[in-house]
Amino acid sequence: MENSVNRVELRGNVGFDPKIIDLEDGGSFMKLSLATNETFKNRKGELQEETVWHNVIAWCGRNMPDFSQIRKGSRLFVVGRIKPVQYQTKSGTERQTYEIVAINIKQLDNEGKE
Repeated sequence: MENSVNRVELRGNVGFDPKIIDLEDGGSFMKLSLATNETFKNRKGELQEETVWHNVIAWCGRNMPDFSQIRKGSRLFVVGRIKPVQYQTKSGTERQTYEIVAINIKQLDNEGKE
């Protein structure tokens, strides 16, 4: 039987100052929204740009930068896995969304290089 793979790599810009959450046991994690942009040609041959927003969760620790250095506009390279998240709306409807659980984050310089 082959192993399955759940891995995603994203390079993009942080959309807002991340939220850092401190836990009672001394641990912490960060929630942020990362925008990736893609340019493509539509059926008419016109250039289109599409921005996709990704919800990212990162636990403090190995392979993570100093969370306090990440701000709105920071350029990041994120390696992680996709995790489905179930929730219920106020009207009681079950919904599902996805978040990226980061296993490695690197801050990039202005040219996008590590």
